[in-house]
Amino acid sequence: MNRVCAVVLTLNEARHIADCLATLAWADERLVFDSFSTDDTVALAERAGARVIQHRFQNYAQQRNAALEAVELEWVFFVDADERCTPELAQEIRAVLQAPQHDVYAVPRHNYLFGRLTRGAGWYPDHQARLFRVGRARFDPRREVHEVAEFQGEMGKLTQPLIHYNYDNLAQFHAKQRRYAEFEAGILFKRGIRPKPHNFVLQPLREFRRRFLTLRGYVDGLHGLRLSLLMAWYTFDTYRRLARRWREEQAPSQPQQSGHGK
Repeated sequence: MNRVCAVVLTLNEARHIADCLATLAWADERLVFDSFSTDDTVALAERAGARVIQHRFQNYAQQRNAALEAVELEWVFFVDADERCTPELAQEIRAVLQAPQHDVYAVPRHNYLFGRLTRGAGWYPDHQARLFRVGRARFDPRREVHEVAEFQGEMGKLTQPLIHYNYDNLAQFHAKQRRYAEFEAGILFKRGIRPKPHNFVLQPLREFRRRFLTLRGYVDGLHGLRLSLLMAWYTFDTYRRLARRWREEQAPSQPQQSGHGK
């Protein structure tokens, strides 16, 4: 048998966790891998019948790898708390696992941003590596955010989407993108990459062109234009944060002064 454990990574997801787990009732096991939430996430998960493990968060790749190591079944299906698995996707996973051809499968997502299904700017079809054969795949620990799966062979692709409720409002969007920008700046800093003056202009422009034209943000009209502009801004913000790190690294240490009483 190819049994599957549905894993949900959480940190203060009391708002979403019960509804998310309800859509995963078909799985052989449900595991909530929690980063020491301070709200009711753990209690709600246990009430829903899920197993809960609490593990200190370092970065997204490390957290997913730790969850993979904690699972004893043959397959893991990763779902975020703000995602919902449809009955059609559950049926497709069960069918695929009867005779799997790959060790990793990607799942497309229907992303709802500010309450609107978004079809362009990189949010569709938005394939994410989510279904893993245990022991045959992991996440690249060097990619601390926007994780990258490591495995042998080709990645399979499922056709039925996850439903993803990304952001309800701009404040939520900005909070998450600031975190991503800080993570990305840290990655570039560790690689020894120094920002050049043209990066602050050309990189945001390239990101806008990629989002709005290449990834067809224009199909969503003003909604797509706003998203493309926002992602260009956070590209600028990443390099701004990177420059700050280098300034802090190069700042001369202040000599300690000791006072002498009279």
